Order: sequence, then C-alpha cells, then structure tokens
Amino acid sequence: QVQLVESGGGLVEAGGSLRLSCVGSGNIYSLASMGWHRQAPGKQRELVAGITDYGRATYSDSVKGRFTISIDKEKKTVYLQMNNLMPEDTAVYFCGLNRFNENTDFNFWGPGTQVTVSS
Repeated sequence: QVQLVESGGGLVEAGGSLRLSCVGSGNIYSLASMGWHRQAPGKQRELVAGITDYGRATYSDSVKGRFTISIDKEKKTVYLQMNNLMPEDTAVYFCGLNRFNENTDFNFWGPGTQVTVSS
C-alpha cells in the first residue's frame, strides 16, 4: 500500500502565504507524478497543480503565477508554495500520487489538509 501524509495547512489572511508538504511512504517502487487537488465546501474536487518525477509542472488557471509546485523524488515528497492567497483558495487540499502515469488523475490520495483564507 501507499500512504500519503499532508502537512502545512492552516488559517491565513488574504495576501498571505502557506507551504504545503506531502510525504509518500509504503510500496512506492516507482513514482511518475505527484500533485494537489482541492475541494471547497459544496464544490467538486479540482486540480490545483501536478508535477512529474522529472519536474514538468501543470497548474490550474486559477493558481498560475501564485502557486509553485516542486518535487523531491528521492524523498517522495511534493511541495506546494502558495503565495498571494485569496479567500476563494479556501478548501481541503489533497495530495495525490501516480506510480506509472504522468497525468493528474492520481491513484493514491492523502487524507487532506485544511487551508482557510480570511478576507
């Protein structure tokens, strides 16, 4: 099995920053991509950003220019630096991982971490 644990969420004022981390463990004998989705109350889960094991990143239009994703393949860790946060970024952020596919439809998920941005 694969386990993912997110950290770094919290409460921040609009315009502030947070850095999310996600560490993978378990049966990760191969790693192709990791990334983040989020789900706000009453809304569907949506892609935030994804990154391949060699560093090719994908961002949703809503976070481009504000968020930066990075990966440490050796540590099986993905980071999400979130700057200039806005109230509409409030959501539960879920870390995902694929062992073989480079897409952002992840097969494994963490439990999520809450991000709340106050206005």
